Amino acid sequence: MQRSLLPIAALLATGCDADFALNAKDAADYDSGYYGGGQDAAADEDSDTFDDGYGSEEENDFLSLLPATTRRYVFVVNTERDTVSRISVPELEVVTVPVGVRPRVISTAADYSRAVTFNAGSDDLSIIDADSLTVETVAVQPNLNQMVVSPDGRWAVVYHDIAAEDVDDDPPDGAISYNEISLVDLENLRHVEAVVGTFPHGVQFTDDGSMAVVISDDYLAVLDLTEDDPDPLRIPLAEDTLNPPAAEEVLLPPGGDYVFVRQYAVDALVLVDLNTAETERLPVGLNPTDMDLSPDKSEAIVVARNSSELWVYDVAAPRDTPKIVDMPTDDIYGSLLMSPDNTKGLLYSTQSGQARYGVWDRATDTVETLPLEKPVSAVGVSPRGNTALVFHTFANGDIDPASSFYDKHALTLIELDGASFFPNPIQLEAEPIAYANAADGETGYFIMDGLPYLGILDYEAISHDIAPLPSEPVHLGTLPEEDTAFVNQVHDLGRLSFYDPNVDEDEAPLQTITGFELNSAIEQ
Repeated sequence: MQRSLLPIAALLATGCDADFALNAKDAADYDSGYYGGGQDAAADEDSDTFDDGYGSEEENDFLSLLPATTRRYVFVVNTERDTVSRISVPELEVVTVPVGVRPRVISTAADYSRAVTFNAGSDDLSIIDADSLTVETVAVQPNLNQMVVSPDGRWAVVYHDIAAEDVDDDPPDGAISYNEISLVDLENLRHVEAVVGTFPHGVQFTDDGSMAVVISDDYLAVLDLTEDDPDPLRIPLAEDTLNPPAAEEVLLPPGGDYVFVRQYAVDALVLVDLNTAETERLPVGLNPTDMDLSPDKSEAIVVARNSSELWVYDVAAPRDTPKIVDMPTDDIYGSLLMSPDNTKGLLYSTQSGQARYGVWDRATDTVETLPLEKPVSAVGVSPRGNTALVFHTFANGDIDPASSFYDKHALTLIELDGASFFPNPIQLEAEPIAYANAADGETGYFIMDGLPYLGILDYEAISHDIAPLPSEPVHLGTLPEEDTAFVNQVHDLGRLSFYDPNVDEDEAPLQTITGFELNSAIEQ
């Protein structure tokens, strides 16, 4: 079984906004027998499990090594050269500093005072002062591969996620524990070792940074970050300790009183009371496959894929009877993405191979099913909530072989204002690998694997444009509080392009810096 990475935690690590995240799946070969796998669904009458055969709905922002941004700087990791380059905005001046060996993850503090890299090759963190570029180093345990930084920028949790293993990773140094993590105090440069549950695969923090929870297959580890040396409180999540179901998803609502945990193919939620460390089971529909907080964080919403239901819990009173919303029973919906204004929810499945999606109208609690050109790989909503962005699988699923999109990559812009849900499907030459939104809420960007182009999306007109890049793109982001996109590209000495949609007609919207570690120069 493949594990879902926690989208909120992943986005905190990369500096993206969770409202704009893409919910994406790992590649599944629908055309080789996967589609229709749910026909063999089986329930165990003596247990609370129900596995329909489709597997987990995968959620991920599918961004890797995204450059970290502050209001003034962009920090770019040069993995092959063990350096980090700081690009000043808007001057586009570049300064490069050495860090540890093979920097893998980079993040910035909430106050933008520093950037932090996790260096997989030297098993340490490099803490970089944003202005002076002085670098402090803190060693962590060996054989780790993921880092998440708290919202206040005070703490970093580093752990080994088997879902994030890479073929280029170094072999373990004689022994490896999948239970051990490193907790680093970034202000005081202190390292604390901790033992959590088996196979940790996600971290979340309270909004004030006073508490962290680490989710693993069988335990929830709670870390009180107000202590000098936080000692994890390990809370078991499964009654079956011999073969526990994997905990796939955790929600830590504001306040830090409760944690909601969703387990794979278990027809109940685990509610953890953080004040008493006690757990209890909450009823939920058959095979819950997704769980999200509402945009105002007042509700926990669960998609029960096999009973075709949405279960809505009051975060302040989680034991109260939840509201249940029926979904169409002829369709398979396993994932949910809410619009930022909380008026609509987009329902879809990354696993069914069905070329359709649903719109949940929160005012009427009705779900309307609408067609798509291809099955869904990922879904996003524009910051203003007026446009949906659907990325499609290359696999064809249930579409007609005569379709113009058969054996093609594609994305669709969908108008969410009004009741028409008018779509604009766009055929792509290659697989999209990253996506970001401008601060104005009217513009989106995407890049494609192996193609030297930046895609520009106009959410108001539901149209697109393409800007040529000097070389193949690798990572994409937008500057905080700006409409400008930046694209890291393939180049022996580093290349970064900035695209500003608001420049005058007589100016070039694309500026490129090439050669971070030589005499960096701007090319129009």
